[in-house]
Amino acid sequence: MPHYLIAESETENEREARRESAGKSSGETYAATLEQMRPGSRITIVAPADDDARVLSIGELGDFDAVFLTGSPLHVYDDTPEVRRQLDFMRAVFASGTPSFGSCAGLQVAVAAAGGTVRRMPERMEAGIARRIVATDAGRRHPLLAGRPPTWDAAAIHGDEVETLPPGAVLLAGNAVTRVQAAEIRYDRGVFWGVQYHPELALGEIAVALERQADDLVEAGLAESPDDVETRAGQLTALHRDPGRRSLWWMLGVDAELADEARRRTEIRNFLNHLAKDEAASPVPHDGAPLS
Repeated sequence: MPHYLIAESETENEREARRESAGKSSGETYAATLEQMRPGSRITIVAPADDDARVLSIGELGDFDAVFLTGSPLHVYDDTPEVRRQLDFMRAVFASGTPSFGSCAGLQVAVAAAGGTVRRMPERMEAGIARRIVATDAGRRHPLLAGRPPTWDAAAIHGDEVETLPPGAVLLAGNAVTRVQAAEIRYDRGVFWGVQYHPELALGEIAVALERQADDLVEAGLAESPDDVETRAGQLTALHRDPGRRSLWWMLGVDAELADEARRRTEIRNFLNHLAKDEAASPVPHDGAPLS
């Protein structure tokens, strides 16, 4: 039975705010996703940014089959105790040799821990849907992106981005808004696969995130008014409830890569099948059932 560690990068107040709006913290969302994809797996959730968090030793981290880093409002370029604790945790994960995966802020934490840089996106942000992501030459050959078409859309919401990758990292995908949409990082004894978008999130959770940031989206020029944000959030919520509804595909300008839950989770499935220590377990295909 695999044992996964989920590291939440949200603070305690941010976790509670997300539970109130979306029903789960970011770590609890990851746990629900992994429980569906690997039924019976053991899952431990920690919050390394908290000032009272127990510091796991390198040996303890090495006992897990994989580590997952969540998204959050964390800005890794801020020199705060919360950020420093999160970076120390990630460096220990690298030192343990346990394979790791992260999305959004999780990617940014891994980048900064390994020597890269993260910045606030200048005069732009990506909210709701990351459009026309394209794999690099290396990405087209990389197992993280196996099964992705030549270009795809993904659930995303972020105002920070990777500025420079760490030495030796491999850029796997990007788009016109965000140069680093997927990357592999090898540092110390560890290997990290990460994406700037959110393969773990349901579309309903993205809709809630848009509603929470409506004023920011208007200020960024992505919407004319909060009502516009509400309309887009409503469309995403409707698609969450009825993924096969073609009229919503047309209104949102998406296809099954975004609408279908199993396809949205492509990168997590590939990580579990190729890199997690329990890779000898039955691979998880698109329908979530073990391959025969």
